[in-house]
Amino acid sequence: MLSIGGNGHGDEAALRLTAHYPPAYTDFHGSATPCIYKNGSLWPVRPEAQPYTREVRPVSLPNSVEQWRSLLLSIGAYLDSADIKFTFIDPLAYANAGEARPFCPLVIVIGVKPGTVTYQSAVDVVTHVAEMLSGTDFAQAEVAVVEGERVRHASSPMLLPFDPLLDNVPEERKPFTSTLGISISPRSYPNYGGTGSLYYQLGSGPEKRILLLTCAHVVCPPPKLPNNGTTITNNSQPHEEIISPGLEAFDTAIQTIKVEIGRQAVSIDVWQNAINRLAQNQSPAAADRREENQAHIKEAGRKITHLNKLLTSVQDRTHPDNRVIGFVRHCEPIAVSFGPRGFTKDWALIELNSGMIDWDTFLGNKIYVATRTCPAEYGEIMWPQAADSADYQYPPDGLLQAFGIVNENELRNPQHLDVHNQPCLLVVKNGATSGTTFGRVNGLESYVRYYHPYGIAESSMEFAVLNYDRDHCRFSEPGDSGSIVLDRNGKIVGVVTCGGGPDTDSTDRSYLTPYFDIHDQLVAKYPGLQLYPVVNPVN
Repeated sequence: MLSIGGNGHGDEAALRLTAHYPPAYTDFHGSATPCIYKNGSLWPVRPEAQPYTREVRPVSLPNSVEQWRSLLLSIGAYLDSADIKFTFIDPLAYANAGEARPFCPLVIVIGVKPGTVTYQSAVDVVTHVAEMLSGTDFAQAEVAVVEGERVRHASSPMLLPFDPLLDNVPEERKPFTSTLGISISPRSYPNYGGTGSLYYQLGSGPEKRILLLTCAHVVCPPPKLPNNGTTITNNSQPHEEIISPGLEAFDTAIQTIKVEIGRQAVSIDVWQNAINRLAQNQSPAAADRREENQAHIKEAGRKITHLNKLLTSVQDRTHPDNRVIGFVRHCEPIAVSFGPRGFTKDWALIELNSGMIDWDTFLGNKIYVATRTCPAEYGEIMWPQAADSADYQYPPDGLLQAFGIVNENELRNPQHLDVHNQPCLLVVKNGATSGTTFGRVNGLESYVRYYHPYGIAESSMEFAVLNYDRDHCRFSEPGDSGSIVLDRNGKIVGVVTCGGGPDTDSTDRSYLTPYFDIHDQLVAKYPGLQLYPVVNPVN
């Protein structure tokens, strides 16, 4: 299935079009298809600010099929000879939404790669094509040149919604959702994986784009791709597609579902065997045990049903082409000891395909902190001291909203008290590999970080995140790069870049780039960039 993408530019691009052709964004309003030029009559407009939403309608001219086919080839040949990078030629009718009769019974819509055709060139194209239509059955048709690309992205199934309050198997469902901790991989190199950090909004109205932050080395993995950085300014440029989940994460998630189905089936056999052995025992205690085991069997059967339903719903995503969620809009060249603070520069922005997410259920910048952790345990871990727990509140449904930034002073002068009653900054993250983990941020920088595949053999400043204690799992694992790290109240601390320790099997610390440093770089590059707005719980 193909969809038409918009021009992907902001206010500057809108002015570029409307300065020459004022109805650029009203002619095809609702289809994200800006018009460079159209001939014929002026299409209906409202006197109010809100334009009509256009609906495309089919055209049927059975007696003119062969003539149209010949015209299509001729128009295509002309566009090629004029070096017009066209993407489609569509014969369409248009009506205003809700109206039965099209106001335009036939318009030949010529799509071109965004940013490649000037207004005057579009006028020339429309004039020439109109002359080609003269004397044919299509002589009365209008002609329009629009910016639009045929893209494969919408062919991928949507990411699943996530609602821990209502989901029957939230742990198994989460890897297939847009919830932070989302697993991502470059389509060209699906064996390299990482984690999405935070969602952003750039622009507004029809030009609004949703972007996902991650590490540059996740989307442009060394040594597969050069460390040159990239910025996509229009959709005609080659770009790296991003899939979710990544290859290993997808296989792991599928296997997790199957293993859990098997575990529940084994448990049912055990409980049923106990019921059979208790059948001849008529004591009240035996009756209670039979009732308990029957309840366990019913619950396990219910879970198996939901797991099988989930497994069926994601089977169509087996091929990576069916998991494309967007493309790399911008990737910074990786640098060490960058800027006045000397931190590592390692970030990229992924532009999401709007059709991949159900925006009515989108959670925005919330991380799921309930993986393997119940509410009481979360409180004991993040507020271990009674004297330091006045602000304790469990996140609704286990979803911690990211907001605000932990500044440099807060990093260096932590106010939390750890399990040893010592000052520290207690943090949590949810990574694509390790899920929810807890740690303690070191108050002094570490001087580490090497990118040998790019030939960089220098050190950088980073903040170390120490494992919470020996009884808790490691803070990060391979595949967690890009994970956003939050303090216990949701303030943004930093982005995980790597792990370290005596060896790869005993990583007792991870490293992050502080978010205040990344934030400064982001807004310098994209001044209008904003964190995705806070999403309040619906239930």
